[in-house]
Amino acid sequence: MDRMDDPDSLANPMDRTTLEAEDRAEGGGMGASGRDRRRAKKAARKAQRRAMPWYRRAIPTWRMSTVGLLCLVGLGVAAFVGIYLRVEPPNANAAAVAQANVYYYADGKTEIGQTGDMNRIIVPLDQISPEMQHAAVSAEDRTFYTNQGVSPTGMLRAAWDTLNGRGVQGGSTITQQYVKNYYLNQQQTVSRKLKEFFISLKVDQTVSKGDILAGYLNTSYFGRNAYGVQAAAQAYYGINASQLNAEQSAYLAALLQAPSAYDVATATPAGKLAATDRWNYVLDGMAKLGYLTPQQRAQAAFPKVKPVAPVKGLSGQAGYLIDTADNYLVSNNVVTRDQLAQGGWKIVTTFDKNDQKSLVGSVQTELSNSLPNTSKAKDVRAAAASVDPGTGKIVALYGGPDYASQPYNDALRTDIQVGSTFKAFDLAAALQNQAVTQSGQPITPYTLYDGTSGRPVQGLPSNVAAWAPPNEDNVNYGEISVQNAMDNSVNSVFAQVAADAGLNNVRQAAIAAGLPPDTPSMSASSATLALGVASPNAIQMAGAYATFAAHGMQITPWAVQSISNANLNENPGLPSHTAKQAFSRNVADTVTQVLQGVIQNGTGAKAQALGRDAAGKTGTTDSNLSAWFVGYTPQLSTSVGLFAQEGASKRISLGSAAGLSRVNGGSFPTAIWTDYMTAALANQPDQPFDLQTGTWLTPPTQQPTATPTPTTTATPTPTATPSPGNTGTPNGGTTGGGTTQPSTPSNSPPFTPPTSIPSTASTPSGPPIPTPSGSQGGRAQAPLVP
Repeated sequence: MDRMDDPDSLANPMDRTTLEAEDRAEGGGMGASGRDRRRAKKAARKAQRRAMPWYRRAIPTWRMSTVGLLCLVGLGVAAFVGIYLRVEPPNANAAAVAQANVYYYADGKTEIGQTGDMNRIIVPLDQISPEMQHAAVSAEDRTFYTNQGVSPTGMLRAAWDTLNGRGVQGGSTITQQYVKNYYLNQQQTVSRKLKEFFISLKVDQTVSKGDILAGYLNTSYFGRNAYGVQAAAQAYYGINASQLNAEQSAYLAALLQAPSAYDVATATPAGKLAATDRWNYVLDGMAKLGYLTPQQRAQAAFPKVKPVAPVKGLSGQAGYLIDTADNYLVSNNVVTRDQLAQGGWKIVTTFDKNDQKSLVGSVQTELSNSLPNTSKAKDVRAAAASVDPGTGKIVALYGGPDYASQPYNDALRTDIQVGSTFKAFDLAAALQNQAVTQSGQPITPYTLYDGTSGRPVQGLPSNVAAWAPPNEDNVNYGEISVQNAMDNSVNSVFAQVAADAGLNNVRQAAIAAGLPPDTPSMSASSATLALGVASPNAIQMAGAYATFAAHGMQITPWAVQSISNANLNENPGLPSHTAKQAFSRNVADTVTQVLQGVIQNGTGAKAQALGRDAAGKTGTTDSNLSAWFVGYTPQLSTSVGLFAQEGASKRISLGSAAGLSRVNGGSFPTAIWTDYMTAALANQPDQPFDLQTGTWLTPPTQQPTATPTPTTTATPTPTATPSPGNTGTPNGGTTGGGTTQPSTPSNSPPFTPPTSIPSTASTPSGPPIPTPSGSQGGRAQAPLVP
């Protein structure tokens, strides 16, 4: 009976067919018998399902799945239609009528300057050249004229790329970008994306494509403080938007992706290459869409762009401070540049007004007013920064003479090699890792090394090229202690110290102190690392030395205390500034003690005029292309770097530019540092270093012998005196660091070397190992940017 009542349970398909035929013969299932039969089949199906295992019952039947899917689709359609009918484009947001951003000094009251006043001229579509319209469509949304205002496939692709770690991807149409710019904001939230989606659909149905395109081009940011295509055409070409040709339009359309990075007048070489690639992409799109003929595409040439015009309202140092604050906010993902461009932000920085004034005055007094009156003296430029070791706050910086005439911030540039200031990290690495010399002696400030100029470095890894760096002026120091070698910046000694400590340990010590891992040329694959071929910026160097001032506690320098926007009701969170132990206190304090000797008895003697406890190191690089002094007291760490640049990118010798034979770190940089620190610390107590050096500075039990008198292998070139009041001991860097006749140091406790076997072998007989290509110390120069 069950087989007859439940056709679904029949094993034989013929039985099922027979039963269905009987149903039809009885009237197609109509009437009471038909209802009974259907009830019986339904009951049989339920019974059969109850007899199944639980995991089989968990799987919905096709009837249940179909009904559920239809319900979901119905609800989705109903919700979609309901939202679409109810949504209305809001009023224009702050991006369309943005206010200025206001920046303050650390007191939160004294204004540094303002940015964000929109340089915008709204123009109708008929005053925007067809080429510019075509370029925008080709760059941003090639289906603009046929899509419904949104691109579901583009949004899904962007979401997939983001989930797969390819960064935050854009999947927006021109309509969506216009809606975001004009009606909404730049927040990357689900709610904002949903609003953007539905408003874009409504706008596409209620606003013409031409008006949408005009609105998009009038609200977009193109860099150079140019908001809208008319301002951009004037900023980059000095013409109106109606006059833009295809090549010019393609470049402006390329700028929409990365306005600052793609400005070929100021971009890095990588940025220029990326801008060119994007320009070609736009032109290829114009040709693909039929806006350019193949011949026109083939003949296209990159357009000539105007130099960057002075930025109004950011003259003097204000522009450099604001640029540093913006860079800090963007690089730490606090806000985006698009969000800053909306305006209305109140930003309180860490810069101290008095310290800032003092630093600018010191550069003017000790450099600008002291340089010989030569035609190239204007090419000498300074980069400087000052950091509080206890908090990491950047209290002052020098990015150039005037942001209005030189908008490139030299305090942030990373193409100025730091020379012998890097030797502090060589020493820190040796101490931290308890390194020993080639003969097995522990490395301490008393350890003896062979200071012969051009002595081959021993113990380098097999994958590192041989190297025999000369000392400055090829001075031979003979047997010399690490302390005396630091005082006189002896290259041959610290090249060997770095090899003994391990080049990778030296790199890691620099990173621990605060230099970024991606610092240009800071590679452990070259022995030249030891003598400062790396090129961190001035802020990073001041921060790294601040780690020694803080007894080994490292805090990354920071520039913004608070940021808020009342119009957007936003108060973004800022990064924390937690100190971490980079070096043991004994190591950091021993480095400080040794660097004190540089000022007391060595190349940084000018800094003695500060009249309080201080430590520091000078640095000068190959061909005199840069000169540094980085030093600190317990309260402040300050770096000063000099270089000379002719035109947009040509680096020239500091000595040639200044009209001198050579400019060393111990001259102008140390003079600037001393003058600034004197003013900045004038109202602070004379705080001595509280050093805990452990056993590294315990004098040896053996009777010391007299310091060996150096001999020279060549007649040294005298260093010219920069100007009255600027005489100083020549400093060493990659080219070297010894004075012609260094005096016997008189540190307390004394650092006279003990009588012992030299820690490294003397120069072997036979032909010398050649130095790498370059002048003396030899290395490739970092790429230049304006």
